[in-house]
Amino acid sequence: MCGIFFSLSASQPVLPNEETCCLLRKRGPDSFQVHQVQRNANTNQTRTVRTFLTFVSTVLSIRGDHIVIQPLVDTVTQSVFCWNGDAWKVAGEPIRGNDTQLIFNLLLQAVRPPYDSEPSNAIDDAGSVQRIIDVISSISGPFSFVFYDAVNAKLYFSRDCLGRRSLLQGLDETGALKICSLCDGTSSTHFEEVATTGVHMVDLTQTVFQDSPTSDISTTHFNPSSLQTLPWEDIDSPGHLKTPIPPMNRSIPQDIPPQLSVESPCVNDLEQRLRTSLTLRVHNVREPPSFTTESNAKVAVLFSGGLDCTILARLSHELLPSDESIDLLNVAFENPRVAAAMSKEAKTGLVYENCPDRITGRAAFAELQTVCPDRNWRFVAIDIPYVETVAHRDTVKRLMRPHNTEMDLSIACALYFASRGQGQALDSQQGSTEPKPYTTPARILLSGLGADELFAGYGRHGIAYLRSGFEGLIDEIDLDVSRLGKRNLGRDNRVIAHWGREARFPYLDENFVSWAVQAPVWEKCGFGLPDPNPEESSAGIDPEKRALRLVALKLGMSNVAREKKRAIQFGSRTAKMEKGRVKGTDALS
Repeated sequence: MCGIFFSLSASQPVLPNEETCCLLRKRGPDSFQVHQVQRNANTNQTRTVRTFLTFVSTVLSIRGDHIVIQPLVDTVTQSVFCWNGDAWKVAGEPIRGNDTQLIFNLLLQAVRPPYDSEPSNAIDDAGSVQRIIDVISSISGPFSFVFYDAVNAKLYFSRDCLGRRSLLQGLDETGALKICSLCDGTSSTHFEEVATTGVHMVDLTQTVFQDSPTSDISTTHFNPSSLQTLPWEDIDSPGHLKTPIPPMNRSIPQDIPPQLSVESPCVNDLEQRLRTSLTLRVHNVREPPSFTTESNAKVAVLFSGGLDCTILARLSHELLPSDESIDLLNVAFENPRVAAAMSKEAKTGLVYENCPDRITGRAAFAELQTVCPDRNWRFVAIDIPYVETVAHRDTVKRLMRPHNTEMDLSIACALYFASRGQGQALDSQQGSTEPKPYTTPARILLSGLGADELFAGYGRHGIAYLRSGFEGLIDEIDLDVSRLGKRNLGRDNRVIAHWGREARFPYLDENFVSWAVQAPVWEKCGFGLPDPNPEESSAGIDPEKRALRLVALKLGMSNVAREKKRAIQFGSRTAKMEKGRVKGTDALS
């Protein structure tokens, strides 16, 4: 995980303000570095102005055997690279060490003229763009980046097609273009999420600045029309990136689909593909700085006790060394509206233990201990008093910007405190029933995000099926998958990364998502399927995410397989903390 800041200005170098620098360092505590470039740019036929490019990178180093300090600068071409990503594969080949230098080398090869005999000042314009596109298309994994091709005077920036890493863009009052992992603190800059529609390019040999006609002072503003987008496509065509995600399978069953069971081939396929995705995300993780023999968790799970996260915990048990603890981070909040309804006696010690996610979390923790007794599971109960929520609320709002609704705040608060990983820990193998103060050393946090969208886990999926059958259900799933980056992932990345940790999403691996969207809808959920016989092991399992529920059942998690879906803001009780008629879609004041 890394923090990126970039600015392009015609007046002077533009650096992030002190607050933004501090937040970027929080994202990447292992390294902080600034690099600046000055070049000439033609703004019209008659005059030339200086153009200032400023690059700032912070680094959270998790892969490889050493810290790769960014921005990377090529000493030959002076090209610059800021990378916030995890490239699991390139052109289908797994990457085991650090990916940053490898991707930079591939981009440098792409921008150089193809023949050594060409003059050093030759510009291979169209060829270099296509080769850049080919490199980006070959990357499998979450990423955002800024790359300055000094050979051909082009700037590229993008997020992956699912939007799993944050990147924002905006113009400030001086007319400078800013690109950053989070909103810069200046209130005059309006930031928006960088669209996940493709790779965005600025050709610095063309007109990229224009004089401001409305300003009282002479300013030169970045011209938004200079920004080109090279789009993701699901077909191979020149000038377009090859998207790894195919179109949704829209086939409709001609008859009643066959009943799903733990023996169904699609359930076995689902388990194996999820295991493959998870393996990439939990193997080859470097020991974190606070790693000790007593606190030896490299991987933690954002753990509500629900279906999606508990499956990840259960499969991680089979993939990680047996002597390595797995931390289960379970957050619960003091909600004044709920607490007010309790008696004084009931409030003592129960304001957190009565939270729905705490109840399901402890139940799933107990089931994991039963099914996997030789693993040290560490249940970390993260209790957040209301006064602490209020104390951190402005920081959470700052991090989640430009998102600005009550629902955004409720979800972001839960993720913010859960990813801090600080609470009362209970180890499954120490025989003690007394929890102790604890902060997880793990820098990798596993999240179940994506399972509901892919496997029809929300209540609205059932409503869509009742209203419009399989066609309506498929439309709803397709909509959910298409807007993940815009609605969830950028916001979640900004909030979780604040604690120097990296969320990884096994359900959102490109290969896994590709398989899931191509699978027939009746092989993912149980809508339209006959109910199992009462004597069958799968009896009582809900239609939402039925295939995943059967995986849990196959893995010995009978109770988890039957756990109801619950939104994080209601399970942790961050929703509707104050009195009043507030809707989740209401904008924050």
